[in-house]
Amino acid sequence: MTAVTVRYRGGVSSDVFASVPRHELRLAGRRRTFARDETVFHRDDPGDSVHHVISGRFAARIVTPLGETATLAVYGPGEVFGLLAVLAGPGRRTATMIALEPAETIAIPGSRLTELRVQYPAIGVAIEALLTEQLATTSDRLVEALYTPVNIRVRARLRALAELYRTGPEDPVVVPLSQEHLAGLAGTTRETVNRILNDEVARGSVVLARRRITVFPERL
Repeated sequence: MTAVTVRYRGGVSSDVFASVPRHELRLAGRRRTFARDETVFHRDDPGDSVHHVISGRFAARIVTPLGETATLAVYGPGEVFGLLAVLAGPGRRTATMIALEPAETIAIPGSRLTELRVQYPAIGVAIEALLTEQLATTSDRLVEALYTPVNIRVRARLRALAELYRTGPEDPVVVPLSQEHLAGLAGTTRETVNRILNDEVARGSVVLARRRITVFPERL
């Protein structure tokens, strides 16, 4: 379970369960609702179900060896999280998942996922594409961390988040995340993010507020 020069999130760009009728998918799992900042599961919990996001957004977080909290990925509607632990049969969660806003998922047990894959072979194809994408994303992110200047990484994260939170074609886009979240996604410190964001404020590309960044993507 993870999140890049390209996408900056850990799900897949298309719906893994696109081949399953919506009513059948809802019957296959259990509807879960979450309040803002509520924990879905913790790192090292048993991975007994995969979550299909219906509404809202979720962040995958870990605690670094230095004791800091890093945000690895943000998942939005249509994406899935918790898949790797389920495929491991079941394994352990590799990150803690937090709801960033009021949100809803369908939690599908591993046994039911197996049945759905037999009934709808397209799920297996989509899962393979997801895992391939995640591997490529991990490689891209490693190269990025080693060779891409931090100001470029932060701006790229902002553009990607703006696309994730965009509700229409017009600017601006409100990203309801803190600077700590952005720092975790960019692999840097909050102080560095604050400096870069203040430069962007001066350029008119962002507006800062508590736990919210308003982005004008075309100006970044």
